[in-house]
Amino acid sequence: MSTPQETPAVSPATAPIKKTARVALPSAEPEPEDDHEISEDELEEAHIENADDETDFLGDFPDETDELNLLHQRIGNLKSLRLERFAKHLKRLCLRQNFISFLDPEVFSLLTEMEEMDFYDNKLKTVGDALNNMPKLTGLESIGTTLRSLELGGNKIRVRSPSGLLTLSLKGAQRIENLDALVNLEELWLGKNKISKLENLGSLKRLKILSIQSNRITKIENLESLENLEDIYLSHNGITRLEGLDHNLKLKTLDLGSNFVPELENIAHLKCLEELWVRLIFAGQFHSSIVDPSQLNNNKITTLQTLEPQLHAASALETIYLEGNPVQETEGGNYRRKIKMALPQLSQIDAT
Repeated sequence: MSTPQETPAVSPATAPIKKTARVALPSAEPEPEDDHEISEDELEEAHIENADDETDFLGDFPDETDELNLLHQRIGNLKSLRLERFAKHLKRLCLRQNFISFLDPEVFSLLTEMEEMDFYDNKLKTVGDALNNMPKLTGLESIGTTLRSLELGGNKIRVRSPSGLLTLSLKGAQRIENLDALVNLEELWLGKNKISKLENLGSLKRLKILSIQSNRITKIENLESLENLEDIYLSHNGITRLEGLDHNLKLKTLDLGSNFVPELENIAHLKCLEELWVRLIFAGQFHSSIVDPSQLNNNKITTLQTLEPQLHAASALETIYLEGNPVQETEGGNYRRKIKMALPQLSQIDAT
């Protein structure tokens, strides 16, 4: 991604005070014309420069500043910026091309007015909980190539161009959207949200794990592009039929616990399957936001006759959970024996 157009540095001592600040720190070298890949030697040097520096680099800027552009300022330690001083007004923060490897949650949790942030070309590998208290954050621009894990709980956020991101976890989401740039994503964790539809996943061709437990999903759909998917967790939703997995031939784990699935079907082609969970979760364990535990009548599997035709080709199948379904009571003492006869490759039936 190309560097935004640069403007001459603003010095508070010679220019009128503005709420938008373009900052040049005392230790900064001239900015490059193109994006600069930070070397390990430069990173070590930056940490030495910043380790014990108590200087308030932004001391001349007013508390009312609502935008800070700290592009290529050799920043490794954010303490000297005193960002908490701008907490009531700061909306946009650019920290592009620095040496930042850690975001302190105690500092960033105070920046509740933040709308846009840019961390491109730093040394971040995770943001941890630092962004979990930013309800207005809608743009996280160009995180960079070193970031591998991103937790964005409590945000309704648009993520742009973090092509190296491997793991993403979102909370407070009502839709699956704005993920087109995450072409290398391998794990997507969307549990306990208010998502009602599986959609906008077409660009995630390398995705291996999809967890969307405790949402409002009623249909398995739009997973055609996820041909590398290995584990899918769909428990605690409102799914009424086992379908939509025709192209997910690498699936190893299929979790449909606590849904409304009446029978095992449309999975005979899943030859790599190792674990199948279609159990009924009892009221004390139930956390779904869509179904009242007192009306718990989901996953009504009544027969074991579909086990063999649907799962005989899954030679690696080790574990199956069917407990709590009507068939467990119907078969009584024959329940486990019949399952084992139909699927001799199993090493675990239900919890034992």
